[in-house]
Amino acid sequence: MQLRNSPFRYGAISVVLHWLVAIAVYGMFALGLWMVTLSYYDGWYHQGPELHKSIGIVLMLVLVIRLIWRRLSPPPAPLASYSRMTRISAVVAHVTLYLLLFAILFSGYLISTADGKPISVFGLFEVPATIADAGSQADLAGDIHLWLAWTVVILSVLHGLAAFKHHFIDKDDTLKRMLGKSSSDSGV
Repeated sequence: MQLRNSPFRYGAISVVLHWLVAIAVYGMFALGLWMVTLSYYDGWYHQGPELHKSIGIVLMLVLVIRLIWRRLSPPPAPLASYSRMTRISAVVAHVTLYLLLFAILFSGYLISTADGKPISVFGLFEVPATIADAGSQADLAGDIHLWLAWTVVILSVLHGLAAFKHHFIDKDDTLKRMLGKSSSDSGV
């Protein structure tokens, strides 16, 4: 598999970034839901949030890299079989997912820095607190963070279902291209 995207399929870098982000988002969602159930005396009460914050900062960096890579190696052209509405909805879904992910990460940053303390990323470096207003900031950002997380999970499930629809009902190469393959590509 080539590293860069071709006109027919996604390259290895795009495929790996896509699935890393997907796994991280679902892992973070599960970790977040689990964290809020912990009691103060649970050993993970402090470790869970620190892990969540560190992964969140790394995820932000990966998303920025993903956007840069998308610019350097544009995605394959839409399949000719796509209707105009399918093309528009695909663009809207992708843009919405990116906006939601960045909004979730920013709201997480606001929660984590509400007390004015920086975020330690796996003890390797710190992200400074630039906006701090303790109670009200943390509460509002927390509510927004939760609703955005549920929204991105629901939208990403619909995104996955659309890929399966293309594969099993439309019988086109959408899912194959997302996996770095394509029967339309002469190299496959």
